[in-house]
Formats: sequence, structure tokens, C-alpha cells
Amino acid sequence: MNRREFGQSLVNAIASYALLQTLFTREAFAQPVRPLTDRWVHDLQAMAMDLKSGSITPRMWQSQIHNLFERVPFEDLIAHIDFERLTRNFNYPDLGVSTKKVTFPALEGLPEYLAFHSKIFGMQRDRAIIPHGHRNMVSCHYVLKGALHLRHYDKVEEDESHMVITPTVDEVVGTGTYSSISDEHHNVHWLRARSETAFTFDVLVLDLDGRQWDVDNIDPYEATSIGNGLIRAPKLDVETALKKYGHDSHH
Repeated sequence: MNRREFGQSLVNAIASYALLQTLFTREAFAQPVRPLTDRWVHDLQAMAMDLKSGSITPRMWQSQIHNLFERVPFEDLIAHIDFERLTRNFNYPDLGVSTKKVTFPALEGLPEYLAFHSKIFGMQRDRAIIPHGHRNMVSCHYVLKGALHLRHYDKVEEDESHMVITPTVDEVVGTGTYSSISDEHHNVHWLRARSETAFTFDVLVLDLDGRQWDVDNIDPYEATSIGNGLIRAPKLDVETALKKYGHDSHH
């Protein structure tokens, strides 16, 4: 599997829909929160359309989606979902994470195919969303359950073999917290589970400015300092990156 094929699998993985179809159908929510979730999906669509049209910048999208999660906290939604039952048969890989696509119910006023993608990532302790940078996309990651060691970096420049980055975030985050990436801010991220299991809910908008999105895996452990807070990290193919970071016990 090459880098592009791995990246595409982040959007197209469809191994099992049982959790997701249950989690995000109207029946999964108690009646009082349905209007909130309906409005929330409409807002996600409007923001994605604004971003794709150039009405807002990637950095503005990051700010807006953070505000959106503040207005509709997932703690309230999780309270109406039997999360333990829904995740009982989740398949955890020994390296990296398992991803499942979220399919929202049809809502009045929204097209069949939305301008954003949404997924759940699940992992066991010490497994990771391996360190990687992005191009021509944005995404936001909300912690549904568990604790994760979150690292962010700003990408300064890159060539075929290396990426120059500067560290921006290094902290342990838990349920109800969120982070985001774009070409403009916090472009590189790396999340490793610190609890027995951990789940994130992710919203992605791809192929910005009409250019195909892509990701590059990097090797922070082999990075070298080049001064002024910058480090130069080698790029890795997906197989090597998964072997080194997919089950990583470094703390």
C-alpha cells in the first residue's frame, strides 16, 4: 500500500457500518437533542461549502468548527447513546487505528452527498494515529472517549524526503476536547491512546482549491534541530510508519 492508498483509506474505509449507522441515525438520539443534531449537521455542511467556495479561509473554518463543538457539546449527545453497547464489537488493530465512516440520516434541505466527510477512529492503548502532515484539506477531531497524547506541529516547508516543522502542542487530552488541522495552522498531528481504548469523531473537508488532498507520514524520533525552534523530520512510507508508531510505548 502506498501513501496515497493509505490516505484514501482514511475516507473510504467501510469495513463495518453497524456502530456508525446506529450512532448517528435519528433513533440513536433522545428526542430532546434531535433538533440540536439536525442544526449541527446543517452548520457543518454550510461551513464546508463556504470553505470550498473560498468564502472562508482554512484558519477561519478551524475557528468556526471549534465554536460549533462548543455550542453542541458531545457530552450531551453521548448521554443519550449506549456507547458501551455500540462499541462492544469494535475491531481494534494491533498497529494503528480502526476507522469507520459516519453516515448521517437524510435531512431536509441537505443534498444526498455532503461537502464534508465524518468518521470515527478507535484504538487501543499505545496505538496511534501516526504522525503525519496534510495538504489541501482540513479536519477536526473530537475525543468521544478515553485519553490521548496529542502533539501538533506547524509545517514550515518540505521537500520529497523531509518536512521542516515547529512543535505547537504537546499535551494529554480527554473526552470532550477537540483539535483541528489545516494548511495554515497545526498542519501536522500525532495522537496516541493513553487509556485502554480511545475514540475520536472526525470531520474532514478535502480537495481544497480544486487540488487533490494528500498526507505525508513523518519520523519525529529521528528529527534533527536546525535552530530557531525548527526541526527537520524524515518522511516515512506507511508500512514503516505503522511499524514504528502504530504501536508505540514511548511516553
